Amino acid sequence: MVAKARKRGTPHARVASSRRGAKAPTFSRRRRLLIRACDVVVTMDDPGTELPGGSILIDDGVIIWVGRGDPPPADGVEVVDGRGLIAIPGLINAHHHLYQSMTRSRAQDQGLFGWLQQLYPVWAGVDVPWMRAAAAVSLAELALSGCSTTTDHHYVFPSGVAGIMEAEVHVARQIGMRFHPCRGSMDLGAGKGGLPPDSIVEDTDAILTQTEDAIRRWHDPRPGAMVRVAVAPCSPFSATPRLMRESAALARRAGVRLHTHIAETVDEEDYCRRIFGRRPLQLLDDLEWLGPDVWLAHCVHLNGDDIRRVAQTGTAVAWCPTSNLRLGSGIAPVGELLEAGAAVGLAVDGSASNDAGHMLAEVRQAMLLARARGNPKRMSARDALRIATRGSARCLGRDDVGALLPGKRGDVALYSADSLPMAGTQFDPVAALVYCFPQRVRHLVVDGRQVVRDGRLVNMDEDVIAADARSVEQRILTGTRERGNRGTRRARRGGM
Repeated sequence: MVAKARKRGTPHARVASSRRGAKAPTFSRRRRLLIRACDVVVTMDDPGTELPGGSILIDDGVIIWVGRGDPPPADGVEVVDGRGLIAIPGLINAHHHLYQSMTRSRAQDQGLFGWLQQLYPVWAGVDVPWMRAAAAVSLAELALSGCSTTTDHHYVFPSGVAGIMEAEVHVARQIGMRFHPCRGSMDLGAGKGGLPPDSIVEDTDAILTQTEDAIRRWHDPRPGAMVRVAVAPCSPFSATPRLMRESAALARRAGVRLHTHIAETVDEEDYCRRIFGRRPLQLLDDLEWLGPDVWLAHCVHLNGDDIRRVAQTGTAVAWCPTSNLRLGSGIAPVGELLEAGAAVGLAVDGSASNDAGHMLAEVRQAMLLARARGNPKRMSARDALRIATRGSARCLGRDDVGALLPGKRGDVALYSADSLPMAGTQFDPVAALVYCFPQRVRHLVVDGRQVVRDGRLVNMDEDVIAADARSVEQRILTGTRERGNRGTRRARRGGM
């Protein structure tokens, strides 16, 4: 049992406690949800307030009361029983590639460049059915792990295929998650010195036109928005300097955020030095790609000057620990970035370089990896949770999610405190969420609506999602084998 609230400093002024005689708020007749009497509510406010026996009242998608005991009576309140549950802000995934969930466990012993070269020809077959199935798999996995908000960096748009972004936006709305799709792009193919095959890169002007169209169609700048769009050329080895510069200018005209991969591997650093005479982060700086409207995926290979420059410019970093381990890319200097004052969020990255999309598992991985260099004090369980909530919210430019406080959106993940993986954890169940085996979320609330209830999706059937994905994957496998057979026949003919 939790003996008392854990605090770092004075509790947030707006976190009410009925024991302290807080003044009751006045409620109008709106859609309301009360999450009542949780074992503990982890507010993730600045002092780190945690409330044993805490409750959360959400009115029309906005948290209006957090405290111990019950809020004043009000009509039309749906109640979720929080007994035996730990409430934390919905986890936020700061970098992903949804389409890759159809190509897991491939290129098993490759680093980034070899992995990409093996998979680019397969990904050239992406179409709407593939995207729909992959988005459903990836978003369902995230939701069932307690993730309420995710981004997606999609940069493969085969010629003649329309509707890819529409498909993923539609699935996110079906499931009920808060979604930040990034209109990614590649215009630097192998014929011009890039890494991707020429068959899957796009014309630069067409990219800019279609990116502007995506912003116009789906971006919602209002507080509480469920869909926001970012501009996201893929990487220095797949996007020309012109595309990088003009994408940044477009994003800033439109008032949206910028995103890209950078400093992921030593191979990338060697490429940037050879082609541009600059290290990867220096190249971004030259291209006017650093600033408070930018977040960068990976940042594994940063030196001290890079770290200071990231912090100085207000640029945020999406940390992808499992992907970086899987591809042998290295360990990002997250401790140094945080000490320098940089914003750091957490990400599962693509489902073909992580092979899973469990956000709570990623929190655990992050904490353990931060300690891998021999310092068990480098990151606590609560530090890791903060990176995956408040830190990721900063990556996405959101100040309305990431904490359970009045005025924030009603995004709440509720985990069991009395399940088998949590046996023996009553000393500190909040830390145990991270230390122990990553569990499935019991309930997930997004914008005041239940997206997961009793460990099952509310709006879609995960068994149907899995069956649909298996059907699409079979088609992908058939196409891969046919391409492989054609290549073998050509090789034989060439040798005769």
